[in-house]
Amino acid sequence: MRTLRLARIAAEAEGLRLRHTARRTVTRIVCGLIAMVFLFGALVFAHVAGWYWLRASWDRQYVALALMAADLVLAVVLVIVAARSSPGQVEVEALAVRQRALAGVTSGAAMSALVMQLAPVLGRWMFRSRR
Repeated sequence: MRTLRLARIAAEAEGLRLRHTARRTVTRIVCGLIAMVFLFGALVFAHVAGWYWLRASWDRQYVALALMAADLVLAVVLVIVAARSSPGQVEVEALAVRQRALAGVTSGAAMSALVMQLAPVLGRWMFRSRR
């Protein structure tokens, strides 16, 4: 019975971890898409304003290069911010619980006990499916 309880705990911990991971991923995607819309609008206006302001004193090719460099710096900053997302406390704890429970399940004695407890259930299931 202890083995089944450990397997159930491991499954529940994994389910909790996956739910929180999925929730975090959806939140990241939605926030990223909204930010991209605003970023695009801001970049369009920044380009127009920067073009007019720089064109008064620089040649056109230097203005284009300056705007390209600013875009690259902004893109690198955004990639770094997006890559820094890490698992939350609940996900880390659920993963640790799952690993501890599975360590108890996978020991030799626990595995044989699990097989012995599941054998009658599997036998009945196989007998029903042949009818």
